[in-house]
Amino acid sequence: MNLMDSENRVVLNVGGIRHETYKATLKKIPATRLSRLTEALANYDPILNEYFFDRHPGVFAQVLNYYRTGKLHYPTDVCGPLFEEELEFWGLDSNQVEPCCWMTYTQHRDTQETLAVLERLDLDTEKPTEEELARKFGYEDDYLKGTVSWWQHTKPQIWSLFDEPYSSNAAKIIGVISVFFICVSILSFCLKTHPDMRVPYIRNISVKTANQNTSWVLDKTQTNAHVAFFYIECVCNAWFTFEILIRFISSPNKCEFVTSSVNIIDYIATLSFYVDLVLQRFASHLENADILEFFSIIRIMRLFKLTRHSSGLKILIQTFRASAKELTLLVFFLVLGIVIFASLVYYAERIQANPHNDFNSIPLGLWWALVTMTTVGYGDMAPKTYIGMFVGALCALAGVLTIALPVPVIVSNFAMYYSHTQARAKLPKKRRRVLPVEQPRQPRSAGQGGGIGMPGSGPMARRMNQVKTKDLGPKIALRPA
Repeated sequence: MNLMDSENRVVLNVGGIRHETYKATLKKIPATRLSRLTEALANYDPILNEYFFDRHPGVFAQVLNYYRTGKLHYPTDVCGPLFEEELEFWGLDSNQVEPCCWMTYTQHRDTQETLAVLERLDLDTEKPTEEELARKFGYEDDYLKGTVSWWQHTKPQIWSLFDEPYSSNAAKIIGVISVFFICVSILSFCLKTHPDMRVPYIRNISVKTANQNTSWVLDKTQTNAHVAFFYIECVCNAWFTFEILIRFISSPNKCEFVTSSVNIIDYIATLSFYVDLVLQRFASHLENADILEFFSIIRIMRLFKLTRHSSGLKILIQTFRASAKELTLLVFFLVLGIVIFASLVYYAERIQANPHNDFNSIPLGLWWALVTMTTVGYGDMAPKTYIGMFVGALCALAGVLTIALPVPVIVSNFAMYYSHTQARAKLPKKRRRVLPVEQPRQPRSAGQGGGIGMPGSGPMARRMNQVKTKDLGPKIALRPA
């Protein structure tokens, strides 16, 4: 009976740890590596009567348990990609992981997605090699042949000088100059609207007096910004135009450069200055020409150019992108609450006598509900009846809860991106490569115990010597000295 049982068992040596199970157990999951074990395989050892696999022993314990129980669990001390690689080697499907381990198991996928996003954000400050620059700018063949032209050698330097502020000291100086002109342009745009910074536009108008005489009157119809702001804008936009042209000429990918969102803002903001000049020159006599100045507000969007100089701003923008679903849900519930409470307060204020009713229509109530739910409370509109006050209290509580719910998700996304950014900054860039080279097994010939080579040499002879030593060990120890 014991002989029959030993014939039905199989020994698996995985990473130096021996596992023993029944052959029938390995047949439970067909079309896998363990279900097709035969003694003709190269990793079978006839002396030790075991199969050797140079794989991770901790993962294999869960793999073998999957054959026994039909439930695949994820070991918490193993990285996710390693677990997937081991399952692929054994021929198992990673989607069979139990629900209790699924969230822990799939964390590495979220981490990989986060790292891929950070890779696209280009937050690295490490200087690339010549080969990486050649691959990026498309002259890899010339680099390998050693026929790099002057422009191919200069183009990456110009690009890093204007687009990568932390690549060199000269690039840092260019970055400081660019930030300076951005700040001066925004400050000039804001200050020229101040009344003390504007010059009155005075013109002479001829009027008739009561005596039917003609006299001249100075009329102050409007004010214009001081002429100094015009020269400041000219200098700033000259720099922006020069910067755009240089970056476009030296960009590695023209299509990607043109379609970039930050660059589009830069085009429109710079173009608005030249359009404004043309309109002031040829369309200033029009009656509604002042309305065209409204479009110059696009210049404020130049603040987004600062994202090229700050990794924190890039992470913040990416956080809002990653939290788009939560923000959409927030806006939906806010709109829903605004409509409900605006309707409720409109009818609540009409139930009782209320001569000072501020809610003459539901659209006016929409403004009140928006201000109340966002906890701003201007005080321009307020309910006067008790029922209206009760509706207002419910509106304020609903607004606090609605806004507070998605905030932890946004904070956790920002913390996740920021922590991964800090980890990537501390990660060593140069690592030692491990070559995927397997040691070839020496073939065994029939009737030759020691393998190929000298008699008594080879791995099989060493295993035979170990077996003999174990058998003769007690006898040698009892022999008198």
